Amino acid sequence: MSNAQVEIFVKPGCPYCGGLKRKLTQQGTPFAEHDVQSDPEALRRMLELNGGRRQVPTMQSGDEVTVGFHGT
Repeated sequence: MSNAQVEIFVKPGCPYCGGLKRKLTQQGTPFAEHDVQSDPEALRRMLELNGGRRQVPTMQSGDEVTVGFHGT
């Protein structure tokens, strides 16, 4: 992953969100975390980025948007 600012859109209790956060932390990748359950603006931004899918985690790095996490 590049040095671009990474933003992740998550919800509490999501195991895939936790996996993504662990992976980014292990890689030393700084990220900004947005809780879509408690922040309506974060939910709106996530839906705009990922084509209206209510699926977490959604990650934006530069112009690239990734939906979901499969833990590799």
